[in-house]
Amino acid sequence: MTERLTFDADTATEYDRGIRRTLPTYDGLVRLANTALRMHTKENAEVLVVGAGGGNELLEFAESNSAWSFTAADPSEPMLKEARDKVQGRFGTGRVTYVAGSAADIRAENLYDAASCLLVLHFIESDAAKLELLQEIRLRMKPGAPFVIASMTGDRNDPSFDQLFGLWRQSWIDRSSLSEAQVLEMEQTVRALSFVSPGAIEELLREAGFGRITRFFQTTFFSAWMCIAE
Repeated sequence: MTERLTFDADTATEYDRGIRRTLPTYDGLVRLANTALRMHTKENAEVLVVGAGGGNELLEFAESNSAWSFTAADPSEPMLKEARDKVQGRFGTGRVTYVAGSAADIRAENLYDAASCLLVLHFIESDAAKLELLQEIRLRMKPGAPFVIASMTGDRNDPSFDQLFGLWRQSWIDRSSLSEAQVLEMEQTVRALSFVSPGAIEELLREAGFGRITRFFQTTFFSAWMCIAE
């Protein structure tokens, strides 16, 4: 069996460089996610960030929205430390509460004005577990609150799936010092992630209690949606 990616200390340290090679438009995704939340969120919002490790969306959200406060959850302690170090270095300690866990580890009576879950879903193996995460997020949101989500997507039976991986592979070869053999080995790890089609993700969102689902971003096998808690 191909080994799945684990978010240990080494992965956390290399995350920023790696994600921008894997997703060349990563920074644009984070900016658009911020804009999508701002469209439907009050000035002094409390925002839930699920999968906050690395801290990049926290930095973007906090920089653009000085009155927002955050609960940042991530099950990886090294990734959460990376987020904490970045945010505290820029904004101090008062605006973010950190939770070593996922949405289910956050008190259910805390209802948030907005929420995000960027680049998490493809690490969750089963559709049932994906749905459970989305339901846990929805339970912690106020009705009408905006939610943004991004994930790898794809249908392994569609010929375009392999074409997109070919583009991904060549991008890594062109823009890194890795050998072709090293990139091919990494590709097998990425291919082992839990890819589902964009339509399947939209159905999971509807089943979890979200509406007005709109895809606003797509690059290779990455997509992102904005929606509203119903």
